Amino acid sequence: MTMRMLVSVRSVDEALLAARGGADFIDLKEPNEGALGGLPVATIGAIVGALRAHGIGLPVSATIGDLPMHAPGAILAQVDAVGACGVDYVKVGIERGPEAFAVLDALAACNWPVVPVFIGDHGLDAALTAHACTLGFPGLMVDTADKQAGSLFDAVPMADLRAFLAQVRAAGQMAGVAGALRTAHVPLLQSLAPDFAGFRSAVCVGDRKAALSPERLAALAALLHGEAVEPMPA
Repeated sequence: MTMRMLVSVRSVDEALLAARGGADFIDLKEPNEGALGGLPVATIGAIVGALRAHGIGLPVSATIGDLPMHAPGAILAQVDAVGACGVDYVKVGIERGPEAFAVLDALAACNWPVVPVFIGDHGLDAALTAHACTLGFPGLMVDTADKQAGSLFDAVPMADLRAFLAQVRAAGQMAGVAGALRTAHVPLLQSLAPDFAGFRSAVCVGDRKAALSPERLAALAALLHGEAVEPMPA
């Protein structure tokens, strides 16, 4: 199966641009607010409404913001608020540590399709991933928090990424990766072959806080979907 492209957007205009530029998933987040910075609930609802009004049926995910594992009540409340906006998936960052197990249990028991996103800056916890794989989530992801420290491939060894993907696939769940990914990382991504890969930096002119570039979107979509394309700068 072709690796699918998830593109993170912050507005209606960006969402429509990503959808028309070859994205397979539309991911809603605010890059100015951190790795998994959350958009206002009203903005999430407006983006979902605009996509559907334009006849775009691509799956839409949205983050809840960067919330600590010791605040499960706040996490669940935000999951409820974001889920009620009509998104297909609610993404929740999971920091490794003993509190994360109980957070995953609570998320699995909620009424929304949650995708836990394991933050890999300090390594992946195989036991935590294994636990999440037993809970019936539609998918699991690995990402990084510090986008200035390099890419996912700088933070997590390839062997650990392969093990993560194997665990998730064995459980019958979607497996995704993200973390300051660039076009130069496409060969590594193709070697890993996740179900989807998340991008923001690679499709912006400048850093991830800048505007999306239609040209970079089209070039990356062509690379991931196996089409011929003129090379673009990373």
